[in-house]
Amino acid sequence: MRELVIAFGLFLFIEGIIYALFPAKMKSMLKKLELVKDSQLRSFGLIFAVTGFVIIYYIK
Repeated sequence: MRELVIAFGLFLFIEGIIYALFPAKMKSMLKKLELVKDSQLRSFGLIFAVTGFVIIYYIK
């Protein structure tokens, strides 16, 4: 459980740094995200989730 909290904190830290350093680029990237189909976003999300799970599984 402790590792999950640490991972979530690291995620928030990295996400916050990106928005703090590149706010204009993040805005333009989020606007471009509207052009992507929902099915494509869902597919990429599942691919990233499975990849992350596999990495965590093999590290543990």
